[in-house]
Amino acid sequence: MPTIAIIGQGTMARAHARAWREVGLADRIRYICTPGTPRPIGDAPRAEFVTDLDVVLTDPTIDIVSVCTPTPSHADIAVRALERGKDVLLEKPIALNLRDAAAIRDAAARSDGILMVAHVVRFFGGYEALRSVARGGEVGQVLSVHAERISGPPAPSPWWHDESKSGGILVDFAIHDFDQLNLFLGTPRALDARRASPTSPIEISVEYADGGIGQVQTFMGMAPDVPFSSALSLLGTQGSATHQFSGASDVAVSTPAAEFIRLVTAAGVAFRPADATNPYARQARHFLDCVASRTDSGIAPTDGAILALAVSLAARRSLAESRPIDVETLGVGTG
Repeated sequence: MPTIAIIGQGTMARAHARAWREVGLADRIRYICTPGTPRPIGDAPRAEFVTDLDVVLTDPTIDIVSVCTPTPSHADIAVRALERGKDVLLEKPIALNLRDAAAIRDAAARSDGILMVAHVVRFFGGYEALRSVARGGEVGQVLSVHAERISGPPAPSPWWHDESKSGGILVDFAIHDFDQLNLFLGTPRALDARRASPTSPIEISVEYADGGIGQVQTFMGMAPDVPFSSALSLLGTQGSATHQFSGASDVAVSTPAAEFIRLVTAAGVAFRPADATNPYARQARHFLDCVASRTDSGIAPTDGAILALAVSLAARRSLAESRPIDVETLGVGTG
């Protein structure tokens, strides 16, 4: 069984620790690496807290590194880990800019290690069920995709509230929805991001090379006691399909009691169940399969993570400049 180190000790580190426990590897978490004051993580009962990343990367017993640190550190940590031949599960977004994202991709290409960017929404059962519907042609050609992601204010974290470090709501939060649009519609060409005021929801319209249109609504201004919610809807030539999710405001460590999608076709209206197990655990299992087979992920490929970042950055620029922006794709595919 692989031995694991988790870099970071915040919300995402705890989500990863829980996932590793659920796949039976709690006792294989050897290190929690953090520069801050150690805070015990119950799902990693045997982990040793260390402050020096080199302790982790030079330890030959460490196979997998879960990188759950603030985004500005992703490139440095991921590249160093890959250069040491470690298998790296890297939290989204892959990086804060396309230059660093390309550096991570290139380091993975040179490394014997396996890299997967943890775009966990790809592992939510309802979103996966919509992909299955689209692949099976049940709604015909997908023409339009609408996504929304709504929550209360983010946790009080100094780095997150500094957009130069987190990228803000469009890069750290809405990136999940841009990633989904890309999966269904292909190569993005241009977008326009707007909001009525600094405290209003942000609305983004994305044009795709094959003629599809995607819309994203994102907002982090709900009252704190309002549950987090997200939704994804597909409109095709032969029907439509919708998934809605709601849970605790801390979505990283909560899953719904049940998931389903609503499918509307010539056959009528159907409600189809979807997998409601912990998506972080499903993500961890998939990554373990990639590690065991020494193959890159087909569900969450690096190019898809880079393309999602490219759309997020374009949306951020469009909002700042109040004008449409072309998407710089770096020639990567949609994943």
